[in-house]
Amino acid sequence: MIIKTKIEPIVMNDKSIEALDIWGFYKKSKFLSIKHSSYFSVYEELLERFRDKELIFIEVGVLNGGSLFMWREFFGKKARIIGVDLNPLAKKWEQYGFEIYIGSQSDSSFWKDLFDKVGEVDIVLDDGGHSYEQQIVTASECIPNIKNGGILIVEDTHTSYFREFGYPSKYTFIEWTKALIDCINSRFPSIKQYPHPFRSSIHSITVYESIVSFKISRDQCIESISTTNDGISSNAVDFRNEGTGIGQIHQLRDKATTFIKKLLPAAGNINALRKVKDILIDGITYTHMKWTLRRLKKYF
Repeated sequence: MIIKTKIEPIVMNDKSIEALDIWGFYKKSKFLSIKHSSYFSVYEELLERFRDKELIFIEVGVLNGGSLFMWREFFGKKARIIGVDLNPLAKKWEQYGFEIYIGSQSDSSFWKDLFDKVGEVDIVLDDGGHSYEQQIVTASECIPNIKNGGILIVEDTHTSYFREFGYPSKYTFIEWTKALIDCINSRFPSIKQYPHPFRSSIHSITVYESIVSFKISRDQCIESISTTNDGISSNAVDFRNEGTGIGQIHQLRDKATTFIKKLLPAAGNINALRKVKDILIDGITYTHMKWTLRRLKKYF
């Protein structure tokens, strides 16, 4: 079932972006740069904390040069701005003080060579070819080389919904990102660990329209444990699951447990009956929860 809602018209020319510093630097650059209007507020939100600090910034996809000058103005004189492009003509921007590396962003050996020369960096912004292979390989090669507290920003992720890029497919960049969300949540206790090399690198993922950002903070990628402040309990009755499928399951489990316990004293093989009890209770739990979850179908 699809919920029908009124779709509000989208404001095509948001005047508020004109007040952003990054917009002013974008318009100031005399060389061509093409950006979607929704990106500028995201830039400010994600990157404001890096301004006027010593940092290494890499942008993938810089041929026309305009964005390089925008980033130099935005980050300030302490920033080391590095451009990556497949077209050798991009080397011309070196005369303006930028570092330019020519190579394919979907080539792992290119990234290895680059990071061998540059070392760890603070920010990588992927505005390259936008194919799934390019985006996934770039992210996979860059994340291990981003400093703690750094960030990877992947632009134009709307291509994950473009037929000409291969959609629908389980190998889109957005599907890859969804797998990483599972990976992050598997750090919670009792959840089956999701094997992934970035489980201990990516602290958080933020998804915007056409942009996905990955915060790299290895120190914060910890195994979560339950804690208490050892305060005085008021012995409050826990109502958190009242009226929900979980609450109904608890009631069923209690009734089934009580019934089976009455049978235990008369049973010849108590251990066998206990195993049957566990299997029965688990079956009741799973079956009932699957049934109650069907109520949510209308929201999907």
